[in-house]
Amino acid sequence: MIKVLANDGIAKSAEEAMVDAGFEVDTTHYDGAELIAKLKDTDAVVIRSATKLTSEVFEGITGGKLKLAIRAGVGIDNIDIPAGEKAGVKVTNTPAASSDSVAELALGHMFAIARHIGISNVTMREGKWEKKNYGGVELAGKTLGIIGFGRIARSLAKKAQALGMSIIYTDFIGEVEGFSDFKFMSENDVIKNADFLSLHIPFDKNKGATISKDQFAIMKDGSYLINCARGGVVDEAALLDALNSGKIAAAGIDVYEKEPTSNTALINHPKVSVTPHIGAATSEAQKRIGAEVVELIKNFEF
Repeated sequence: MIKVLANDGIAKSAEEAMVDAGFEVDTTHYDGAELIAKLKDTDAVVIRSATKLTSEVFEGITGGKLKLAIRAGVGIDNIDIPAGEKAGVKVTNTPAASSDSVAELALGHMFAIARHIGISNVTMREGKWEKKNYGGVELAGKTLGIIGFGRIARSLAKKAQALGMSIIYTDFIGEVEGFSDFKFMSENDVIKNADFLSLHIPFDKNKGATISKDQFAIMKDGSYLINCARGGVVDEAALLDALNSGKIAAAGIDVYEKEPTSNTALINHPKVSVTPHIGAATSEAQKRIGAEVVELIKNFEF
């Protein structure tokens, strides 16, 4: 019997589907030595963002049964892929399942910072009526700049266009076919021309932050930044400087350099809308992710 460890949990529908397919499913969360011991006797592991499959973990399971590691989501920066391959473990993810949910969260942050929704929630609950402080802007007529034009970014672009925004984008592969309504530009030109700048790229630890001091310097005065991609893509210290100086009007942030974040200056900033890495945390996305995970395991040759 194929043993599956869903170490960060999984949609109930997916768990039931795997059991119906004859798999043994464990949804307990393990850490450290317990995780390594469990993986030695597991055929497939499914993780989300909480579990880190490091080189130490893969080295520790040498001689074990593990053959498949699935990131239930898009980013796989919490899995050491070369170490996994060296240990004979296939690493994969579910890139399509959560595109709309992450795009909707990015759009939600755009509305929140454009209309001061987050901070006005806070001040009203403090008994304040600061109506004159919260003059906002409309999304319609603004330019949305997107860095990285994969599935999530394309979903966001379509939704933003429906709201009357103009879309400019950049991607390392160049101009993407089938999206002639949107204008391809260099990364610097996107940064310079965007009223709202949204990031949809992985974090490259060798490259470091994509948006830091130099990039904030060329952004439009009073522009807005959205990061629902990965922590580290934005230099948090540089972001705070840009917020405090007024260079950018506000930011919407779902991901952080360290998670859970301890950057209280950022999360308590009145010009920031924050969420705790919940881009894929919708019931619909989790069901789609679960279904994709089930198919990946069913089709894998153990």
